[in-house]
Amino acid sequence: MFKKWFLLLLVISRMAGFAQINQGQDVISNRFTEENDSLKFSKPFKVKLSDKTHYTDYKIISLKNDTTYVDTTLNISKYYKFNFLRQDVFGLQPFENMGQTFNALTYEYKEVGLYPAIGARAKHYGYYEVEDIDYYEVPTPTTILMYRTGMQQGQVLDAFFTFNYTKRFNASVAFKGLHSLGDYRHASSDGGSMRLTMSYHTLDEKYQIRAHIVAQKLENDENGGLTEVSMENFESGSPNFKDRARLETRFTDAMNTLRGNRYFFEQTYSLWKKKDSAKSKTLSDLRIGHQFNYERKHYSFEQSTANSFFGEAFIPSVNDDAKFSKLYNEVFADFTSPYILGNFRVSVNDYLYDYGYKNMLISDDQVIHSRMKGNVMGAGAEWQAGFHRFNLHAKASTTFAGSLNANYIAGDLSFAIDSISSLYAGISTNTRSPNFNFLMFQSTYKSYNWQTDYKNQGIHTLYGGIRSKKWLDASVQQTSISSYTYFDAPGDDGQTHPRQYDKTVQYFKVQVGKEFRLGKFALDNTLVYQNVMQGGDVFRVPQFITRNSLYFTDYLFKGDPLYLQTGITFNYFTKYYMNAYNPLLAEFYLQNDRELGGYPMFDFFINAEISRVRIYLLFEHFNADFTGYNYYSAPTYPYRDFKVRFGLVWNFFI
Repeated sequence: MFKKWFLLLLVISRMAGFAQINQGQDVISNRFTEENDSLKFSKPFKVKLSDKTHYTDYKIISLKNDTTYVDTTLNISKYYKFNFLRQDVFGLQPFENMGQTFNALTYEYKEVGLYPAIGARAKHYGYYEVEDIDYYEVPTPTTILMYRTGMQQGQVLDAFFTFNYTKRFNASVAFKGLHSLGDYRHASSDGGSMRLTMSYHTLDEKYQIRAHIVAQKLENDENGGLTEVSMENFESGSPNFKDRARLETRFTDAMNTLRGNRYFFEQTYSLWKKKDSAKSKTLSDLRIGHQFNYERKHYSFEQSTANSFFGEAFIPSVNDDAKFSKLYNEVFADFTSPYILGNFRVSVNDYLYDYGYKNMLISDDQVIHSRMKGNVMGAGAEWQAGFHRFNLHAKASTTFAGSLNANYIAGDLSFAIDSISSLYAGISTNTRSPNFNFLMFQSTYKSYNWQTDYKNQGIHTLYGGIRSKKWLDASVQQTSISSYTYFDAPGDDGQTHPRQYDKTVQYFKVQVGKEFRLGKFALDNTLVYQNVMQGGDVFRVPQFITRNSLYFTDYLFKGDPLYLQTGITFNYFTKYYMNAYNPLLAEFYLQNDRELGGYPMFDFFINAEISRVRIYLLFEHFNADFTGYNYYSAPTYPYRDFKVRFGLVWNFFI
């Protein structure tokens, strides 16, 4: 087996070598090292496109205008992000199949906002929101391909291409496709997302615009988890059921789907700009701008024959479909004065929303309206400024007209100790409506119909920490949640329902991360401690979560053709009453039947970098067969068995 993998490495290395050939031009390398950095990157090599081109010219620009660079280095952070989501999933427990949902083990409450979402939160892992879309500026056409094998006849491919037609106009196109059958019956995942972006500015940079179009679909067969008998067979470790397709599941004909289309642009125009002619630096700038965001979402649950697991149904077949659309317009003015005021923005926004179903529901005991529609107007201000080593960021916003009331205030302060270390602290308070599926829901199943008048949920967070690759990364968070809204454990009818907590949830979290190095060996550690000081009966998290990676890195041959990274990762969280999953709602809910957790999960990895190809070989959960079959992602949903998975990320710079 290892001979096959080695031959594959050699083939890819040769392919990569040919792919780098460009007619008469060398290709830029953006592999780089960071001095005084505890993270070890692959060694840089000196090839360049021209004397005027550098890796920092390949820019990635976020919605907030934070700029990073296309990075082809191999390090432990890249390994953590090599998954379907393309992000570090520490604190999330994956379900068995790639493309399924995750069970949250820990929570962050730093983000603030004014308006509720559709709900179906379990379906939104892997869904591209506005802030997930980046914009680019590249001196040469750039392509990034990501491929990873899935579970049983499955794979994911994420292909990205961007180019600058001129220095002032950039466009990109990307597509992610997913199909994975999964080991258990009726647990397949399918999905696709098309992302188109463009950015442009005039020669004098007075006018700037950036825009994107995103169309995406996430579809899962839902089997409802294992039956009671199947769970006994799974936990027994019987060889007769090592083929997981032999285990019976609750459903054989259910599917839920999330579809979305979004059209977004933001444009600004400079009314006046003053520059320092000697230093060519902007002294002050006044801009007016407009942001437009129109999005449609559909969440559906289909079942050819109604199942008694969800109770009685109105008709024999189920086809629930919730629709949500929003139209958001914001007008703002930005004043920038880096040496005096910093950056200051004032804004006014208009938000139109439409959530609902095809028809009104009238039954013997209730009436559920078909739609919730409204128009809300809000206003806000934001300020960011730097003073020597201090950086201050504050923002506030509130609604002042319309059918929804909401507001937030947030601020943070950071202090740069040196170039790679900083201290920070922040505070936020946010009051807004619960998601729409808490307020109104319709289903063919009689128990899943409600219309509520819940109060706004209030989240108040105080946090601080240190970021330092020299010492450690550490953070502390204290969060209070009033009118906490959740889905309760099944009641007398055996079904879950939305609830609001009449007390205050008090949630405390400490996270510490540190990497230790000794020669070519490294030990990377992340540890979380959590405590729910009040409200533990409705807000549940494991007390401890840890991830530890012991690995080795070095070049294998002379001339540095292959950079190797290999080691073992250990994941663990303590036992607790883990939330259960409801596929009809695509939400997690409370359960009081069984504590889960307390089982070790070991992964062995062999990663390599050959030219601009990063190769990943993962022996996932290799201890599954000898540490006991008690590993779950949620009640009745087993975590994945031992798997060998392969993937790569390939960069092209033409």
